[in-house]
Amino acid sequence: MEKNVKVSAVFRRNYEASTKIVVNQGGSRSGKTFSILQLLILVKAFEATDMVFSIVRRSMPALKASAMRDFFEILKSADLYDERHHNKTENTYMLNGNLFEFMSLDQPQKKRGAKRAYLFINEANELNLEDWVQLSLRTEKQIFLDFNPSMDEHWIYDIVIPRKDCTFIHSTYLDNVQFLPPEMVREIENLKQVDENYWRIYGLGEIGQIQGLVLTNWAVVDSFPTDCKWTSYGLDFGFSNDPTALIRTGLWGGELYADELIYSRGLTNQDIAKWMHDVGVTRADEIIADNQPKCIFEIRKEGFNVKPTFKGPDSIITGIDILKRFRINVTKRSVNLMRELKNYKWKEDAAGKPLNVPVDRFNHGIDALRYVVMDRNLAYTRKSRAKVFH
Repeated sequence: MEKNVKVSAVFRRNYEASTKIVVNQGGSRSGKTFSILQLLILVKAFEATDMVFSIVRRSMPALKASAMRDFFEILKSADLYDERHHNKTENTYMLNGNLFEFMSLDQPQKKRGAKRAYLFINEANELNLEDWVQLSLRTEKQIFLDFNPSMDEHWIYDIVIPRKDCTFIHSTYLDNVQFLPPEMVREIENLKQVDENYWRIYGLGEIGQIQGLVLTNWAVVDSFPTDCKWTSYGLDFGFSNDPTALIRTGLWGGELYADELIYSRGLTNQDIAKWMHDVGVTRADEIIADNQPKCIFEIRKEGFNVKPTFKGPDSIITGIDILKRFRINVTKRSVNLMRELKNYKWKEDAAGKPLNVPVDRFNHGIDALRYVVMDRNLAYTRKSRAKVFH
């Protein structure tokens, strides 16, 4: 299939890879996800018919906000999209007689499904080794993986990359720079001043080791309790460069629980309201939001019970202090919140000594969580001067 489309150097390197497995390790905005999808849509899907292509990520909300969005953008730009072939209920698309299925691993049976010809695991470092084994065993032709190298110990490095039938592709934003707006390039290159380790991971696409983490008192759990002492929703607004994050937060057994419901860029306030409705937020639920009056006003007009968080000169440190008092249980589908917790760190002085100020990155879901605990603390203080949450 020949289409007049623009492709990056990362596309060409994936196109030339003939091994069973192709691993793409890259920095932010290197074009690895977009390039793999271009290859699957414009090349592999037109080599034969009756094939199954599985595009996988740990959670469906994260998949919809990343690879699925890029997939349909590529289809439409290549004039290949036909709504009749798009099953939005099952998250599938038929192209040239081939089935593209979008799968999250929220449901264990998904990874043990039928065989497929091609597999693309987006943000593969979110998956565990068992996920990889089950998915790879059922893939007949080729497997593509992509990820940001935010950790130096992972099954990808130990099990996959050393294989003789694996091609390793390293990329950075410079491999995709002709497709990036100047302000995005500046944002990435600003990481040099923000934090050396962030620049190494997200700028250069190299393995990093995060030191000086703000929050380490967290663990992964299967699900959010149904009988919490209380439940509220934290909402942090974003748009083009920053994601909007909605985190369901509850207290059960003296411990905090956090469940990521929204984490996506480019959402208008109307989009946020619709998505909140879709994920089950009711008009009676309490939502504590970033103090942005216009955004709050517009979401209130949609009927939601949203109010602003308290913001003061020490509110960030106060909120962090409250979060540190509790074990934080994060649902396993909350992959973006987990990524933030693994990267949210204290600033350092010239000698490398941690300062009492966090780096203003990897904090959108954490901020949403902080808004809730701040509000609960203030509410209880106003009422009874009791200890936090009790």
